[in-house]
Amino acid sequence: MSEPFRVAITTDADVVTARQRARSMGGDLGFTSTDLTLLATAISEVARNITAYAGQGEVLLRVVRGTNGREGIEVIAQDEGPGIANVELALQDGYTTGGGLGLGLPGARRLVDEFELQTAPGEGTTVRLVKWGRGAA
Repeated sequence: MSEPFRVAITTDADVVTARQRARSMGGDLGFTSTDLTLLATAISEVARNITAYAGQGEVLLRVVRGTNGREGIEVIAQDEGPGIANVELALQDGYTTGGGLGLGLPGARRLVDEFELQTAPGEGTTVRLVKWGRGAA
């Protein structure tokens, strides 16, 4: 695994920075344009949740290698915000506490190959995503 690239998330401009860096990293690994778009969109969803619900946090990006030789991009979005009271509800399409469409977390989960969510009310949220490249390294 490579050293993570850290992006402090406090504004929408920071979300764009995280997306651009992930696209660059994925491009270096030979990701298809479709996979780059899926990855960037998933990052937008989880990073915007940071600005909307926690106010600030960070996104960590790094290249990872799977046991099958494929390389991918791991994204860890974390904050110390209010956490998610009901994870099951939060992962359902259409559920929102913020007035949006309720597609953020469930949408991000569909766009990537691996999705993990850790959260506790009052303790913040960490979302881990991995998008794998299509070929062997």
